[in-house]
Amino acid sequence: MWHRPAGRGSSGTARLLKGRRSGPLFLTDRKSRVPLPPGDVDPASGKARLSYRRAAEIFEETTAGEQGGPWTLHQLRHCALTHDAENGASTPMLMAKSGHTSVASLARYARPSAEALARWQERNDPARRR
Repeated sequence: MWHRPAGRGSSGTARLLKGRRSGPLFLTDRKSRVPLPPGDVDPASGKARLSYRRAAEIFEETTAGEQGGPWTLHQLRHCALTHDAENGASTPMLMAKSGHTSVASLARYARPSAEALARWQERNDPARRR
């Protein structure tokens, strides 16, 4: 799977805002010409939220040359949850982050690799602590 963070757009029509806690994550390269709800406008720049469809197009264009690409934003979601699981995030934390309400649906997203499982088992082996 693709492991580098999204954030570089090939067309320059969007940029990823780092450290955002609210408001749009991807922005168009211009200010909106029509009034939009506050959550759809970046208060610092006045630029509009990029639609999910356009963000998905840019992401797929950008990752087309990557091994296994092009990647989708949905696959990026799978990757993020898998990496969090491999890094030891608990099931309740993964469910809270992803919005899943059942462990069965979460299990389709977070799929740790055999290597990650082996590393986790080695770190948590009770015999190793003696």
